Amino acid sequence: MTRTVTVGLDPEEHIMKAAAVRAFGEPLGVPPVVVAVDGSEPGLRAVDWAADEAVLRGLPLRLVYASLWERYEGAHLGEGLHKPSEELMAEDIVGVAARRARSRQPQVRVTTEVLVEEPEYALVHESRDATLLVMGTRGRSGLAEALLGSVSLTVAGHAHCPLVVVRGNHDNQAARPVHGRIVLGVGAHGKGSAAVRFGYEEARRRGAVLDAVRAWRTPAHETTDHPLMSGEPARLHERQAVEALDSALENVPADVEAHRHTVEGDARPVLVAASYDADLLVVGARRRPRTFGLQLGRVAHGVLHRSACPVVVVPEPA
Repeated sequence: MTRTVTVGLDPEEHIMKAAAVRAFGEPLGVPPVVVAVDGSEPGLRAVDWAADEAVLRGLPLRLVYASLWERYEGAHLGEGLHKPSEELMAEDIVGVAARRARSRQPQVRVTTEVLVEEPEYALVHESRDATLLVMGTRGRSGLAEALLGSVSLTVAGHAHCPLVVVRGNHDNQAARPVHGRIVLGVGAHGKGSAAVRFGYEEARRRGAVLDAVRAWRTPAHETTDHPLMSGEPARLHERQAVEALDSALENVPADVEAHRHTVEGDARPVLVAASYDADLLVVGARRRPRTFGLQLGRVAHGVLHRSACPVVVVPEPA
């Protein structure tokens, strides 16, 4: 039942798979929205969000619980049921999550699976055949949820499809979109960026405004005290940021309302500030084939920890 997963593969493989399985009209074997469940309140909020997104996209919803309980329980069985006690708990967790999803969105098609695997590897493997992978944040308090668990960080650094981490709401329900605004962090990927494409497609799907943000800073070694040169380096870097935004958004469809924002400062706090009145924050993360280690980037890492709204990390081919 355990599967071996190789991380660091080319994210283009996911796009090719998703395109290859579509048939005439009704999708055949279309990659689902996959959500990780663990019985926690943040996990149930992720189920709410994923159910809404699955219906919005017309996709099935797949609920996955993964744990290596056999390593810890061995032959210990649930009393009279011939199953490990954690397996019984896992089945209950996915059952509760499935009922939650159907209550939230009665029309959604739901499947569930319990995997005897390390969660990180199971979820990265699931991402290879998913349209979206959705996870909650760690912990039950506001302080705990300001920090992201190691499983979420590992998956964010290796997922083959866009990963959504549902942040920003501390009751037991995922907030439905209320701002009509998606924030897109525009980095160095520029024109043709997978994150840009995801951002404008999601804005069109939701009928939301797309706010594209490019942060810029003047390096300290470029500043000058000469009165005739005052402000020149800053104007140069701001102009470059404007040009980068224009290039990145060149192919945004005409029916998507897109606004451009250049902001002086570090990208992480700039995007976190923008997230407070947004329904979604979209950033890219560069993937390098056959490279091990966390492939996430400082900006994606920072907003995953601090965003006030759900974050989408979109893999960018190297």
